[in-house]
Amino acid sequence: MIVIRLDRVLADRKMKLNQLAELVGISNVNLSYLKTGKVRAIRFSTLDAICHVLHCQPGDILEYREEDEPPAQGRE
Repeated sequence: MIVIRLDRVLADRKMKLNQLAELVGISNVNLSYLKTGKVRAIRFSTLDAICHVLHCQPGDILEYREEDEPPAQGRE
């Protein structure tokens, strides 16, 4: 399963979701869906824009976890 860590990266950058949405050019609602993990896919162009604005790597935002793997200490 893929876990979205956008909230953590935003907090590290002290940036609000609406600021990121404006800078990336995506609706606040769609970005909120991404942040909460309610999406099934993300366009590479969107991921590229998010990483560009946040000065991060895709792996900072997306994390793979086995289905039966419990959350690691300090996560979720």
